[in-house]
This record gives sequence, C-alpha cells and structure tokens, in this order.
Amino acid sequence: MQIEKYQGVIPAFYACYEENGTVSRDRARKLARHLVSKGVRGLYVGGSSGECIYQEKEERMALLEAVMEEVRGECTVIAHVACNNTNESRQLAAHAESLGVDAIASIPPIYFHLPPHAIAKYWNDISDAAPNTDFIIYNIPQLAGVALTPDLFREMRKNPRVIGVKNSSMPTYDIEIFLREGGEDCVVFNGPDEQFVAGRCCGATGGIGGTYGAMPELFLKMDRLIREGHPEQAIPLQHEANAIIEEMCGCHGSMYAVIKAILRINEGLELGSVRAPMPELIPEDMPKVEAAAEHIRQAVSRL
Repeated sequence: MQIEKYQGVIPAFYACYEENGTVSRDRARKLARHLVSKGVRGLYVGGSSGECIYQEKEERMALLEAVMEEVRGECTVIAHVACNNTNESRQLAAHAESLGVDAIASIPPIYFHLPPHAIAKYWNDISDAAPNTDFIIYNIPQLAGVALTPDLFREMRKNPRVIGVKNSSMPTYDIEIFLREGGEDCVVFNGPDEQFVAGRCCGATGGIGGTYGAMPELFLKMDRLIREGHPEQAIPLQHEANAIIEEMCGCHGSMYAVIKAILRINEGLELGSVRAPMPELIPEDMPKVEAAAEHIRQAVSRL
C-alpha cells in the first residue's frame, strides 16, 4: 500500500449531466481534465457530491468509465461503490477494479440501523468483489445514520485491503482516534471542507471534499502551507473558503447546483443541473451564485 498516493487534495467529483438530465460522459471527461490540470492529487468519484444515491448503477459505471478514460495513470482515483444493497455494491466494486482504480470506498448501509457485525459483513462482501483493490471506509454519520466506532474499525482492519477512513464526522478528534486504531500504515482523509486545516493538523493524510472542485487553488495552497510547516498561514485561507461555502449554501437550489453554475461562470464548464429530488437553482438564486463566483475569483487572484 502506497500511502503517498492518498495524500493531498482530492476533490469529490460532481455528477455531470446533459441538458435532458441523462449522465454525460463527455462533460465528465472535461471536468476530470480540468481538475487534474489544476494540480489536484486525485479524484473521488461517485460519492455524495456525485449524487450517487439518486443515480442508477449503470449511470455510476458510465461516469467512472469516463473519468478513467480521461485521467487514468495521471492521478489517484477512488471510486465510491456503495448502494443500499450488497449485490449491486459488489457489482460496482468489481467494475471499478476492472477499470484499474486505486481504491474503492463505501458508506455503511443506510435507513435500517444494522448491528456492527452486519455492517462489517456488508463492507467485507464489497471488498471481496474487488480483491486486488484498496478499500476505504466512508464515515459520514450525519447522513448515513450510523457512525464508525473504534471497535468496528478495529474489526475492519483485519481485512488487509482496508487501508483507512474518509472521515466526514465533524469532531476532528475522530481523526486522531482512527489514526491510532489503524496504525502507522493507516490513511485518514479529512471530510468536512470547513475544517481542512484543522483536520490536516490533527494528522489527516489528505482531504476529500465537495467544494474543492469549485476553488481548488485555495485548498491546494492550504495543503502546501501545511506540508511546508506553516499551518498558521493557511488559517486565513480556511476562513475565506468557509465564507464562500456559506455563500454557496445560502441558495434555494442545492449546493451542488450552485457549484455547477459557478464552474460554468468561472471556468466555462457545462455540467448540467442536479438529479431530482435535489432542488435546482431558481432565478432568485443567481445574484448569490454570481457573488460567490466573484468571491472565488478574487480569492484566487490574491494567492
């Protein structure tokens, strides 16, 4: 396991659609090329930012195929493969391995609150479908309804393919806990974008985040300052990014609809809207979207 390839800034990849709402392989390729050209370490495909919960299995496969066709070998690619049933999750895992991804990831099963042994079996069954691929647990208790515990993580580490955690719980202390439980070869990613600097200072090897793609330059600069031993210089950039995130979350439309509009304004990328039932932008949102886009441009110009 090469820990180095799981370090740094890894944007959570956005779902890309045509104007009629079907997934767009062409737009996915353009987004992947755009992000890699910015210098990010990798891409996290098919997670929350990818609207995976609202997509069909075949759509998720198509988007991952497009990303791998465009940037395979140029960056680390982690494919989130969880569905709310084991069979389709295993199909996605096997498909991801066939494409040569670096790792697969999975949230726990949602809705029913399953006991830890059932969650462990779900994850191990998925991992068994991709026997030559690293596995990352996606801990996001505020959405999944169940939290990764130290005991469950200890059990999962018996699987040699389980290399670590994408930790999207808010307490940064959880990062320390999972690093301690996982040992020296464990990888823990900071999840909440608003605490990128704090998470990295607590030991996170890198970050996977849903707003990185809208302003990769800010997070790349934060990461560089931390690696160079100047985290205090990264704090003002974190505050600026957080102000932008608050602006993006202040619309009627989903944050991901806002981000896609920002990428159209700032980068000329057409990514479509969002998948129902996520709310689309409304005309009243546009002044706020344009203000957030301008805020990003100004922040990047000052780097």
